[in-house]
Amino acid sequence: MTKDDILKAAFKVWGRDLYRTTSLTDIALELGVSKPALYRHFKDKEALLDTMYTAYLDDCAAFIKNGCDEALNAPSSYDSHLIMIRTIGEYFIRNGEAFAFSLIQVYNNRKRKHIDEEFRTRGVDFWKLAHREGHSDFYPSRTQLVMSSLIYSLAQFHRQEHRDDDVGQTLAQIEERIKKGMGLDAQKVASLNYEALEQQRTAVPLDETEENALLKAVAGAVAEAGPWDASMEMVAKRSGLSKSGLYAHFKNKQDMISQLFITEFLKIVNYAKGQIETSEVHEEQLYLAIISIVDYLRSRPEILVAIDWIKTRRLGLAKEVPIRLYRVIEGIKFEAIRMYDRHLLVWAAQWILFMIVNTLALWPMEQEIMCAGQEISKVMASNATKIPIESYRILFRFIALGLEGLN
Repeated sequence: MTKDDILKAAFKVWGRDLYRTTSLTDIALELGVSKPALYRHFKDKEALLDTMYTAYLDDCAAFIKNGCDEALNAPSSYDSHLIMIRTIGEYFIRNGEAFAFSLIQVYNNRKRKHIDEEFRTRGVDFWKLAHREGHSDFYPSRTQLVMSSLIYSLAQFHRQEHRDDDVGQTLAQIEERIKKGMGLDAQKVASLNYEALEQQRTAVPLDETEENALLKAVAGAVAEAGPWDASMEMVAKRSGLSKSGLYAHFKNKQDMISQLFITEFLKIVNYAKGQIETSEVHEEQLYLAIISIVDYLRSRPEILVAIDWIKTRRLGLAKEVPIRLYRVIEGIKFEAIRMYDRHLLVWAAQWILFMIVNTLALWPMEQEIMCAGQEISKVMASNATKIPIESYRILFRFIALGLEGLN
């Protein structure tokens, strides 16, 4: 057994157990060896992860470099983004195991802070690609919106049990959705009175019930440690209950976290539906849905951080979550969904939530605040209040009309 054998097995296990943690025990079982046998090559799990991290960067950069060079020389930023969709999309469609690893251990790992620099040393300059558009005050940028949508689409693709093996067809579908968004009426979108819509929305209800206080403690624990490391002990400490007292409310940790998200998604749905029912214009309804979800998440920073942890569904939640979530979008009779196909409605609802959370979560955090050791939920809550309202209008135009709506 060589180091390469272990690496291949590690990526395979990570890809099979998509969006979940992986242990050395899992990898040893995959190889049919004892766990101590792995220690001859890697002193611990972190050493293996570091080697996997380097291997991922080397392989990914080698695959996408030519496409990135082509994108830099494209006649417009629009063409550049389309090339990047096809280039990065193809790599991750063909390499599902690398995609799973990248989500958990690269792009959503707060310890990995210099990804762009790592790629730059390998000949791929994402900074140059991102700044081709020339909008220094543009947030979220076209690149952020495109890449977030691409990641979401790839996550959906790899979650399918029976995936289409036609890479070209899959890429074409992803590209079309990113180009067109929800396919709403461009003239109606351009004529919206944003200020009037923003002023008419009502305040987010804050119910200080015993159940809400308990779920807030759960959300705080998840925000602090993530869904895997958040423990019943952490929730007990935050809620003032004993650990045994928690079992009067939850069967186990999985039930506790599932109840948190089911309850919060239902609250988001009810609040958003109340806002969109104030208008009968599809384009207005979509904007009201977006800013109402923004309002809700800004008012509950623990929930924002918790959803950010699992926005690519790295945690197996109960089936009720996507069903409840899509009802927000079901209430908006998009012409783009004439037959009201439930699968497409669920896809759209989850994509919209994913994009909102990304916009709220990716606003640059001040280094001095991060160094002060404050809770991530408090930092993110502070950041979310600084995002200008124009950012949500940009996000809306992208969701409504896609990349074409920003050109």
